[in-house]
Order: sequence, then structure tokens, then C-alpha cells
Amino acid sequence: MSKYSLELKLKAVLAYLEGKESFSSIAQRFQVSLTPLKNWVAHYRENGVEGLLPNYTNYNIQFKMDVLNYMNEFGASITQTAAVFNISSPSTILQWKRGIEEKGLDALLPKKKGRPSMKKDRKKSAPVEGSMEALKAENERLRMENAYLKKLNALVQEKEKLQNKTKRK
Repeated sequence: MSKYSLELKLKAVLAYLEGKESFSSIAQRFQVSLTPLKNWVAHYRENGVEGLLPNYTNYNIQFKMDVLNYMNEFGASITQTAAVFNISSPSTILQWKRGIEEKGLDALLPKKKGRPSMKKDRKKSAPVEGSMEALKAENERLRMENAYLKKLNALVQEKEKLQNKTKRK
């Protein structure tokens, strides 16, 4: 759900396009910031009422490259480019541009959304019995078991020692 209704956006844009008021006076009258109002007007000029509708979409790499190429070829601002391609937020284009400058084309690849899976990776196969890796793994497991048993024995002896001291008193 968008912050402003389509009706409010349309009234504000049409009020500006009548030419009787400035951006700031319309922004005050409709209680909106100047930046969204200017974006609405630009989108309306390029795409009509459809430009004011919220659009949630995933953009493919080719589309992103077309947008960035258009901006470079024509020297268009980010806001103008967003209006031409009907991208609701100009900051999206800025993110694409910065991503390409920092990471190259890989920055435009779609990113996985949500939390990563908690499933364990089953890619590791058990080493073949008798192989060097299997022997090393078994050796490590036996060392850990030995250390655990030594620690357990020390704790049991310490507990018995404390019990003997309390009985004597």
C-alpha cells in the first residue's frame, strides 16, 4: 500500500499542470514533500495516470542495462530516466549505477530474498573407509573423545574430594 492515494496524487499533479500554483504551494496544500510531487508530475507527463500507479516488479538485467545506457546516452537525470521507464523510485536507478561502478555486472543480478535455509549441506560425502581422510577424521574423533573422558574424570574426582571435605567437618 502506498503512502499517498492515487486520487491525491492525481489532484496534486493536475493542480500543478493548470499552471496557477507553484510546486511549493501545492505541496503545502496537499501536505506532501516537494520531491514526491515533482516525481509524480514527471511520471504523469511520461506515462499518464498509469505512471502514478504503484508498480512492484523485478527488473531483469537487460532492462537495467537499457535504463543505464539511456541515462548515459541522453544525459538524462535519474528522475527523468525513472519517469521515462516508469520506475517508481529514482533511487533504484542510483543503486544500479553505483552497483555497476563498484562490483561490475554481477551487481545487477537478482539477489535471493528472505532467510537462508537451515538445512544442513549434504554435499560433503563421507570419506572412503581406509583412505587418508577417513583415518585423519577417525584420529581426530578419538582425540576429542579421549579429552572429553579425561575432563569428565577430573570433574568426578573433584566432586568426590569436595564431598569428603564436607563429611569430615
